Amino acid sequence: MSIAENVKAVKENIAAAALRCGRSPDEIKLVAATKMNDAERVRQAIAAGVDICGENRVQELQEKYAQGTYEGCPLHFIGHLQKNKVKYIVGKVGLIHSVDSVALASEINKRAAALGIVQDILLEVNIGAEPAKSGFAPGELSSAPDMLADFGSIRVLGLMAIPPICEKSEENRVYFRRMKQLFIDIGQKKYDNVFMQLLSMGMSADYEVAVEEGANLVRVGTGIFGARNYALK
Repeated sequence: MSIAENVKAVKENIAAAALRCGRSPDEIKLVAATKMNDAERVRQAIAAGVDICGENRVQELQEKYAQGTYEGCPLHFIGHLQKNKVKYIVGKVGLIHSVDSVALASEINKRAAALGIVQDILLEVNIGAEPAKSGFAPGELSSAPDMLADFGSIRVLGLMAIPPICEKSEENRVYFRRMKQLFIDIGQKKYDNVFMQLLSMGMSADYEVAVEEGANLVRVGTGIFGARNYALK
């Protein structure tokens, strides 16, 4: 199938999942995870109607950004972000999904302040408590907003998670459900720079379950572009 056909199929699946749980399909935005896809393929996805482009790698984002690849489409950063790379993306992306520590948030705040802007971010949650993954532990989230309260140049718009790899998408439902509860719990508290609006969860293998459990941003790569050929990188 072509990229355009894949985008159409994914959007239809998102709409069906939303309707199954009484939601409007318009509530959910499709983030095309564009890692390892060149400018032309990304432009095809944009033309096909993806809502947002999401890059995982800073260098790749810089290269495509310089080529005008993302014109006409919002751009998010969805991959692991090192503090020394923050300066390359603050102000270029509308949203950083993967803020996994107070230290990283502090660096983003510093860079945004220097540019005179407010950078929107999501807090990444290690919902499966996996040692190899970064992110706030679920138990840390209750105190994280207090530690971020003085950061006037960032705005926390929600949460993001990558659950453990499972053989069946249904197995991740429990993690998505926990994420939605964390999202609700934080949203009931009042902070000057925290607005629980976005819940980024669900990828190619499990985005329909994520939508059923409350995701309003889903990050789909192989479902749009096909399997990545890591041997080429």
